[in-house]
Amino acid sequence: MHPHRIACLAFDGLAPFELATVAEVFAVPRPELDVDRWYRFELCAETPGPHRAVGGFDIVVHHGLDRLRYADTVIVPGVPDVGRAVSPAVLDALRTAHARGARVVSICSGAFALAAAGLLDGREATTHWRHAGLLQERHPEVTVNASVLYVDTGSVVTGAGTAAGIDVCLHLVRRDHGTEVAARVARRMVVAAHREGGQAQFAEHPVNRAPSSDDPVGSAVRYALERLHRRLTVDELAAVAHLSVRQFERRFADATGLPPGRWITGERVSAGAALLESTDQAVEAVADRVGLTVAGFRRHFREAMGVSPSAYRRQYRR
Repeated sequence: MHPHRIACLAFDGLAPFELATVAEVFAVPRPELDVDRWYRFELCAETPGPHRAVGGFDIVVHHGLDRLRYADTVIVPGVPDVGRAVSPAVLDALRTAHARGARVVSICSGAFALAAAGLLDGREATTHWRHAGLLQERHPEVTVNASVLYVDTGSVVTGAGTAAGIDVCLHLVRRDHGTEVAARVARRMVVAAHREGGQAQFAEHPVNRAPSSDDPVGSAVRYALERLHRRLTVDELAAVAHLSVRQFERRFADATGLPPGRWITGERVSAGAALLESTDQAVEAVADRVGLTVAGFRRHFREAMGVSPSAYRRQYRR
């Protein structure tokens, strides 16, 4: 049996971390694992030769796009500029490889190449949380999930930003060779074989995603943010805004994109996350300070962040 052939695409302006992640998992020989059909890694590009990497150094690519014709898995470890169109030759090579039966994988902004090739149409996919809105706007036929580390839809796998490439690659090993082999590779890399939660815990959460302060809704938002520790009602906030409840709910949703109740819960979770990072207060005390019961705080926090409050604190305690 021939090795499982991995073709990894390189571009000018490539990010070395994502490329190194793919190479570490699939290019390093691992005879100690004693498994059939381990991987053969080949780096390829539309034009072979030196390609500039972020940081000012070159990476020499020896193979062209013809390697995609024979690859079992094709990986796009990010594109250098999400605002720039991907070469038609690269898109054609991706489509042809997928149609032939190759598994196609993206890491971080690499999802833009897969989407441009039409390989994400009708599928759920992910990318770096910073680019998720743009990907959804540019490709409305794709269901973008910005809260997970990776999405596996069978023949197409998409990963979130940068370090999530490790999760994606280990997931592929787990899928190809089982949990035990993936765990041994992870131990050799000194990383977790499977991380808990998604990328929501890593995204920036502005304290105030509010309308301008001179807007009636803005006044209600400021009022709510100063009183997250206590019970707040829509009637109370509507009165602060000098609007009827119906007017307030409509204008609030137009301004923030959320109903008032969901917005308040999200702000309570964000405030709780900041306290978990910066204080030693028990989870019970944090929940009380942001106006939630302990059970409610734990439930809403996990729904929003993908991990429990305690796991989040272990990850981010300053």
